[in-house]
Amino acid sequence: MANFPLTTALTLTLALLTATLPAAEKSHPLIPAFERFFSPEQTQPSLEAGLLLLQEFNCTTCHSAPEAWHSELGQRATISLANVGNRLPDSTLKTFLSNPHAHKPGTLMPQLPLKPDQIAPLVTYLSKLKSNDPTKTKTFPQGNPHHGREIFHTIGCVACHAPDSPEKYHPEEVAKGLPVETPKLPSIPIRLAHDYPAQQLAAFLQAPLAIRHAGRMPDFALNDQQASDIASYLQQNTQRADWSKTNPSADQLAKGKKVFTDQRCNACHDTGKSDPLALVPAKTLTKLNPKNGCLSTSPNEAPHFSLNAAQRSALQLALTTIQQTPAPAPLNATQKSDRFLAQMNCYACHEWNGKGGLEKARAQYFTVNNPTAHSLGEIGLLPPKLNHAGRKLTRAWLEKLLWGENGGVRPYMTARMPRFGKENAESFIAPFAEACKSDTKITIDTSGLIRHQRAENGRILLGVGEKDSLGCVSCHGIKDRNSLGVPVINLTHTVDRLQPEYFKELLLNPQAVQPGTLMPPLLMGRKKADNEIEQMWIYLKEIDGARLPPGLLLEGDYELKPKPEEKPIVFRTFLEGAGTQAIAVGYPGGINLAFDTLEVRPALAWKGRFIDAMTTWEERAMTPAKPLGDNLLTLPTHIPFARLKSPTDPWPDTPGNRLGYQFKGYRIQPDGTPTFLYTIDDLKIQETLTPTKDGTGIQRHLVVESQANSKGWHFLGLSKNAKPQSLQFKNNRVELQDLISWPTT
Repeated sequence: MANFPLTTALTLTLALLTATLPAAEKSHPLIPAFERFFSPEQTQPSLEAGLLLLQEFNCTTCHSAPEAWHSELGQRATISLANVGNRLPDSTLKTFLSNPHAHKPGTLMPQLPLKPDQIAPLVTYLSKLKSNDPTKTKTFPQGNPHHGREIFHTIGCVACHAPDSPEKYHPEEVAKGLPVETPKLPSIPIRLAHDYPAQQLAAFLQAPLAIRHAGRMPDFALNDQQASDIASYLQQNTQRADWSKTNPSADQLAKGKKVFTDQRCNACHDTGKSDPLALVPAKTLTKLNPKNGCLSTSPNEAPHFSLNAAQRSALQLALTTIQQTPAPAPLNATQKSDRFLAQMNCYACHEWNGKGGLEKARAQYFTVNNPTAHSLGEIGLLPPKLNHAGRKLTRAWLEKLLWGENGGVRPYMTARMPRFGKENAESFIAPFAEACKSDTKITIDTSGLIRHQRAENGRILLGVGEKDSLGCVSCHGIKDRNSLGVPVINLTHTVDRLQPEYFKELLLNPQAVQPGTLMPPLLMGRKKADNEIEQMWIYLKEIDGARLPPGLLLEGDYELKPKPEEKPIVFRTFLEGAGTQAIAVGYPGGINLAFDTLEVRPALAWKGRFIDAMTTWEERAMTPAKPLGDNLLTLPTHIPFARLKSPTDPWPDTPGNRLGYQFKGYRIQPDGTPTFLYTIDDLKIQETLTPTKDGTGIQRHLVVESQANSKGWHFLGLSKNAKPQSLQFKNNRVELQDLISWPTT
């Protein structure tokens, strides 16, 4: 079977949201894929077009297809009528049901063969599909139509919908005085937006998939204000609909419900109720006459879709083919991918294998948030081509893009990637990956196990200024740091986003993989290119715990800064003056100290700035950190406790670790202050150091316990002129006070 596109654009998307078509456009049902890829004026009908229309008109919901054709034709998801009574007034429902094509030209909604006495009860039934609970109704802020017009024209709405006239909105990318091109491809009209209450329209724009389940109108992740602003723009200068309501009888409601099911409205619509209405059976596709019923030029007892001659001919050919062909050839991965891209109108923005892409007249409205991105040209303005996207992106990232959150990586663009819903997009990912496979086998070692310094080498390669640096950060930012020059994609999520094989393929020959890219072939011809690419990948894989590349790393990036009204910072490090097993404590207020856990003693005290953690966190060599502040006080090196015969005996000058001192860790007090725990022989010591209230010193509080009430133990403090004092235990315990203070000047 030929490769054919089955599409429907964001067109259908706004079936409950559409506007009057320009006079030059025809009033037949508007299906973007048909309009763009199949000429409506063609004299010979196209089977591919007919199969497309069968799906987009949802024919198989009423008329079941042969089982062998199920995967070929599929069905569109329903449009929800839940709470439609809150969204549309009775007057609009009556007008629309009486003549859908007059009220909303281009609609796929057929004119039903309703009798005059059936319309009123059907309107009554639909009107009562509503919520009367104000707690379940979201309140949106007042909209600004000026801001709404700006958002509408720049985030991507005009890829499917008509832009304003140049007098009302002049695209930023067209210089004043130059002509603004008019789109040639039909625009999806917006009409019922005029009939919605402003709050309901904002709610729809923010969560369109809740009503239009098929994803034709995707979710652009609008916040409350943006949704309200666009709603205000769409509704400006429109006459408000009559919202008067009647109180129908039970008989009227029952009759309306019967009309709803008799006309098979529930084939295309759900009512949001837990008990779905049974669908009235209809003839199967194999038993239909291709020239009668809906396909007649003047249907009487069948729905009237207002088909033009080309649509009718294409549908008749498709129906005849299905009736004469037991089973179609199965779709391959390329055909399945093409079908999805067409159905969701992805081709309105993206090109894939030479098909689709933004119409030039619509592309002129896409612009940038960052003025420096203008230097990127179209790469900085327009959505990317999808030629290799299936093998480029990981499944997890495709999920973020298609129905998740935070998948965008081009914040310099005003255009947004919309979300189509998991139910609509999940089946697309696997065939898309298959369709984008490369014939060239790429291998890359992503283990990071060959050499322990691979990540560090990758960091240097990505940076600037070092011997082997490639200068990647000149264009690419990392973490929260912007690039040094033109802004392109931030590299922080590279490993989550890209397949490693594609990463290597791209770096080896950027122009071959992405024609037109501004990325230079920096690794082409380098003898160790394979290893260097792997080193960069490993660095990006370990980015959370790594320091920034040269050029992005600035002085103070790793400075620890105790904040007022917060708890002290307790930081284990290799500290100059306090040894390889130091614990530094930075107190709010600018008093700092370091405890040497190897020799088991307070070692340093200083004021002002605390410490830079860069070498501790990022360097394998562990260059000693240094106190950053001033008034550095190097404390006496003697041990705090010793057993003496007399207080006048010489105090030991041997380090604590050689005399049997053992550090046992520390305990954090409720206010964040650490209490250091250590032992010597049968003594258990708890030492807490706290800045004095006037900030002139550090108060030491020591609790010493001994089960044996040991004799001969003495304590030598760090106070000026301190002398040994004998420990006098009471109930196996003694408390001591000492003061570390800075010399007065």
